[in-house]
Amino acid sequence: MAGLGGVGRVAGWLAWSSLGLAWLSLVLAWRGRLKNLGPPRYSDPMTLTLGFIGIVTSDLAASLAFYRALGVDIAKGAENQPHVDAKLGDGTALAWDTIETIRSFDPEFTPGTGGHKIALAFQRSSPAAVDALYDCMTSAGYTGHVAPFDAFWGQRYATLLDPDGNSIDLYAPLE
Repeated sequence: MAGLGGVGRVAGWLAWSSLGLAWLSLVLAWRGRLKNLGPPRYSDPMTLTLGFIGIVTSDLAASLAFYRALGVDIAKGAENQPHVDAKLGDGTALAWDTIETIRSFDPEFTPGTGGHKIALAFQRSSPAAVDALYDCMTSAGYTGHVAPFDAFWGQRYATLLDPDGNSIDLYAPLE
């Protein structure tokens, strides 16, 4: 190639660049594999939407009575069903299942014990509305867990416990 002058240099460069491109391709492919060694990612670009919030209850009638008193519109006679759905004003669905209903498809189901794992928080129109609903619920015999207080994050906040011990928070922005 030495006698070919510039053509030889171009041919030499092409040979080296082909090897270089092959090497670069191999490195990039390997790096791609290394990046993908982590946990798999769910690749469906859809946005998650909450279908419903499910409450498993040991006493469906008592649970439905509590949520009715809280203001949830639940059909009359629903306490005779193994599964109940109700819609909140914002379209969110609440659902209740008895322990027996859950065990019908998950025989190993054991209700959780100890402190709450999740809380439902219901917004009220004003701090006074938080106080009024908390007082109404506790006067009706439901368990108050945290009396209304002005929280440092700028809300009037209170917590009730439903008949199954779930935390039910009431809140409103401080005025």
